[in-house]
Amino acid sequence: MTWNPEQYHRFQAARSAPARDLQAMIPEQPYRQIIDLGCGTGEQTVELARRFPEALVIGLDSSAEMLAGARAQLAPTLSFVQDDILNLGGEYDLIYSNAALQWLPHHPALLSRLWGHLNPGGVLAVQVPANHDHASHRLLSDTAAEFTAELGGFSRFGTAQGASPVLTPARYAELLDALGAGEITALSKVYPVVLPGAEGLIEWTRGTALVPYLSKLGEADQRRFLDAYRARLRGEFPGERVYYAFTRVLFVARKVAASA
Repeated sequence: MTWNPEQYHRFQAARSAPARDLQAMIPEQPYRQIIDLGCGTGEQTVELARRFPEALVIGLDSSAEMLAGARAQLAPTLSFVQDDILNLGGEYDLIYSNAALQWLPHHPALLSRLWGHLNPGGVLAVQVPANHDHASHRLLSDTAAEFTAELGGFSRFGTAQGASPVLTPARYAELLDALGAGEITALSKVYPVVLPGAEGLIEWTRGTALVPYLSKLGEADQRRFLDAYRARLRGEFPGERVYYAFTRVLFVARKVAASA
């Protein structure tokens, strides 16, 4: 996928609010090694480095375009690495991920894998969007069904890919408890965004949900895809104002240290 940092940041204030809440949920304690999974352009990574100046902080992302901006913020305790989250190695005192894990499948297995890279007493802090059942995503899947040949059968939330991997807060809490976590907090919160009708929804999704579709299409097919998606959105949202109740799941848990 090819990410566009400028497009993503068009709604930076709205996208930053869940990250601020996730940061506030991280307990104050000494951290030596911190990693930010799916760090994007690095704003949250920088915030972690400022908040915990004694820690070595790594921002990890698979997008060279996103990391190009992040690397301009280098500091003595801060570094950025281009790699896939599933290639994660090492052990950390804080594993942080803001709006990234929704792109990865099989969250029960993924949580277990991340938990294995957490030091005893360490903290896992995650935020994921949970709007996969919203019309903006449902109509995107419907549009993709029109472009099966052009997309090679790809549909992020369709039959080719299966359902969204994002789980409920209760399920994340259950999985974390089974892993031996303590001090678990898991919640769902709506972050409302008011958008200027269907065109506003297109601009919002251009920074995230539309990316994997448009990345697979040539310029002419991109225009056709956007026209078809726009027509569906206008049918669902004919007005000039859309209240977009953007839902996020946030959870934080500590890995209980083994007893002596």
